[in-house]
Amino acid sequence: MNEGKTIRAVVVLVFTTLSAWLGHLAIPVYVLVGCNVIDYITGLMAAPHRGERPNSYKGFNGIAKKVCMWILVGVGAMVDILIIYAADHVSQNFKEPFVVAIVVALWLAFNEMISILENIRDIGVTLPPFLLRLVTMLKKKTEQIVDKEVGNADDKDGESDIENDG
Repeated sequence: MNEGKTIRAVVVLVFTTLSAWLGHLAIPVYVLVGCNVIDYITGLMAAPHRGERPNSYKGFNGIAKKVCMWILVGVGAMVDILIIYAADHVSQNFKEPFVVAIVVALWLAFNEMISILENIRDIGVTLPPFLLRLVTMLKKKTEQIVDKEVGNADDKDGESDIENDG
């Protein structure tokens, strides 16, 4: 009984500390991590229904992609830090923390949700007809908002040579 209380206290302490440190970014990060775990599990469950066999290479590759998603959120946070730093040095009052990181986390979470729904559909579960369309629309809306604010990626102005494959 005492061990259970200790574990619970440690979990609460970790999440409280993490939430305080991440601030507004906490919920999108928690949702992204939850989606990562669910996508990984449903992907393993869907593999036999797709005629695939799970193996350690695919498993490691899947985990590596999830970790890279977390790194992308970190890159977004670094962009936010540099924007705030630059704004402070040109006497602009821009104190909204983690705007870019939140948008990155939301886009990645929506992408993971689409994958989860596709996995569930491949397993043979009937999806509510609106759900996949809704999540896809939210992902596209996120992209449209960013395109409106920073310009369309098709402009090629200042765009890197990195190709996005999906």
